[in-house]
Amino acid sequence: MDTFVTFTILGLVLGSVYAIAASGLVLTYNTSGIFNFAHGAQAMLGAFVYWQLSVEWGVPTPIALVLVLGVFGPLMGLGLYFLIMRGLRDTAEVTKIVVTVSIMLGMLFLSQWFWHPEDPRTLKMFFGDDAKFTVLGATVRVHELLCLVAAIAIAVGLRLLFTRTRMGATMRGVVDDPDLLRLSGHNPERIAGFSWALSSMLAVLAGILVTPISGGTLEANLLTLLVIDAFAAAMFGRLRSIPRTFVGAIVLGLAGTYLLGYAPSAWTWTSNLRVSLPMIALFVVLIVLPQDRLRGAAVRTRERYHVPSVRKAVGWGVALVVIVYLIRLLMVESAVTTLTIGICFAIIALSLTVLTGYAGEMNLAPLSFGAIATIVAFHFGITGSGLAQRLTLVGVILGVIVAALVGGLVALPALRLRGLYLALATMAFGVFLSNMVLRDTTEHELFGMKFSIFTGGTLVIPPLQIGPLDLADPTAFLMTVTVLFAVLGVALVTLRNSGYGRRLTAMKDSPAASAMLGQNLVGLKLSVFVISAGIAGLGGILMSSAMGSVSGETFTIVISLSLLMLTVVAGIGYVSGAFFGGVMAGVGFSIIMVSFNNLAKAQPDLEGLYLLLGNIAAVSPALIGIGVGHNPSGSVHQVVEGYRKLRDAKPVFVGGAAVVAVAYLLALTGVLDNWWFASITIVTVFALPVVGEMVMPTAVLGSEEAQRRRPIDPEEIGVDVPYGDEVMARVDRELGLPADTRPARPTVDRTRPVKELTDVVS
Repeated sequence: MDTFVTFTILGLVLGSVYAIAASGLVLTYNTSGIFNFAHGAQAMLGAFVYWQLSVEWGVPTPIALVLVLGVFGPLMGLGLYFLIMRGLRDTAEVTKIVVTVSIMLGMLFLSQWFWHPEDPRTLKMFFGDDAKFTVLGATVRVHELLCLVAAIAIAVGLRLLFTRTRMGATMRGVVDDPDLLRLSGHNPERIAGFSWALSSMLAVLAGILVTPISGGTLEANLLTLLVIDAFAAAMFGRLRSIPRTFVGAIVLGLAGTYLLGYAPSAWTWTSNLRVSLPMIALFVVLIVLPQDRLRGAAVRTRERYHVPSVRKAVGWGVALVVIVYLIRLLMVESAVTTLTIGICFAIIALSLTVLTGYAGEMNLAPLSFGAIATIVAFHFGITGSGLAQRLTLVGVILGVIVAALVGGLVALPALRLRGLYLALATMAFGVFLSNMVLRDTTEHELFGMKFSIFTGGTLVIPPLQIGPLDLADPTAFLMTVTVLFAVLGVALVTLRNSGYGRRLTAMKDSPAASAMLGQNLVGLKLSVFVISAGIAGLGGILMSSAMGSVSGETFTIVISLSLLMLTVVAGIGYVSGAFFGGVMAGVGFSIIMVSFNNLAKAQPDLEGLYLLLGNIAAVSPALIGIGVGHNPSGSVHQVVEGYRKLRDAKPVFVGGAAVVAVAYLLALTGVLDNWWFASITIVTVFALPVVGEMVMPTAVLGSEEAQRRRPIDPEEIGVDVPYGDEVMARVDRELGLPADTRPARPTVDRTRPVKELTDVVS
């Protein structure tokens, strides 16, 4: 009996913390329509700030709580909404998800910047571990009781706020009809900002309360993912009902502790299952709960993608292979392997292009399918021993097939899900795979056969050999994955221009219209998931082989989210966006950070500056991702639009190519360092459209736009340039006159003659 009561109390306490965190999620979703994936990171950051105040600086606990919960938490929420979230209107669901994911990653990197992860930090329970009492033979600490009381008070308070107060009604109206709310005299922006401030305070409170219960150790990744478990509780209430959310959180907490306390001792995977239980519950709840109807005429979003022809795609594919080979001539052996890993990541990113960019479906865990393919290839596709071990083509094909089948199995129950629900389902699958499969290093026996899934916690994947082609040579490996990326890219462009690709786009724009026209949406979704998972599996096997050995940490959900974020930033609707996003996610920013660290060691006098720049480089991917709301089509789209204007400015193209060619020759001969060559190339590529507007404005902008932007000579005003408010304002600015010093232009009352005539007649 004592054991049952103990585990029940522990489950209630853990569930209460889930309820507090989930209530904040429900609050922001109801008032802004945005599901905040950064909610766990906010809890983590608040817990670190509380530790800094109360432990490191010795601030009394009540004052530290007031500062963190009353000042830091609300200000963090207000800043997130007014600086970022309110600019996400009229964007696709993937853009909203990526922005909040970017915030989460940025907060993780920021915490590691200020609080080094190798330094131990702990938080103790309120009133100490000795403040406890006994209930039915079980020991209950005061801190645990406070968690339960706080959760009940918050649930009751939010319920009353939403149903019994005018503020609650206006908070719901922010999402339902903000224009009508504005006409009734309310400010939707202010109400939504208040909701985000309150939600952020709840997240910080959950982080402070759960840390001592989970062991007391402050670790950024673990605390962030721990609060993410509250996603399942929020979905119990379908992001609407606070009472159902509270009940779901309590059920999750009790189920986890009962599993830990009463599972058979023969189950070696009990602890892994207990950690995975919230994600299993999340997946099940998403499948079981009723979904919204198919949407008809969708709101027009700001994303725009230009699909190239197959001929252009082939040309760009050949150009990519040539460019990579030329770059290879400048690189040392270690750098070749690094670039190879980056292009393997780009192949995985292609799975997101076809699934999300073309079909509009979501997958937040692409690396999970790469992990499945890697496990299959390790167990069934390696021949030889020692240094002569090689990965076989049969193993690669088998791994890709299994990954594709698993993708179909995951998609099968999720076929009725769309948008955010589908994204959460794939995230639940990814976290479950990381916690259950990739942590399973023990030996099992089935039908008399002994096996282990993730043997020893590390899988050694040798290079692939196909006949005379041996990828043990770094250059051969690099060029093989480059050619493979080019072939897959051309295949995807061909698919997009086919009837099947047009059906995918129609399903993305309006599922209801596609279904009305007789399209088989189930078949389309299932097929595109299978294709996407197969591509991700292929990229995962090649990535693992390029690395040589992989662990479970190689395929974590955080890396998958980073890959998705950078692919969307680059342009998820473009094959080139997958290339740049994958390369930057795989190796790009890591190389930059390592370079700054090496510079800091080489030049001790400037160590502080280089370490600062390295930390900024670590946070920069998240900062770039946050800005995707202002450019939802991606940076590749922006570059394409800029170069589209240069079609009639051939000399600008030739000049830019000449600059890059000269820089390459100087780097090849050793006159220029490789970093200088890379810098010159990047600056030239991005500056060329701007230079074109300056050098050949008529050819780039068109005659009317060039004439409009041309500086006005004051002598031309009234002769060649007609008077107007804009012209007069520019003249005032050039003369340095204030805008209100110019006398008002006389207005003519055109109704006066009519009035005078009416007076005479009368």
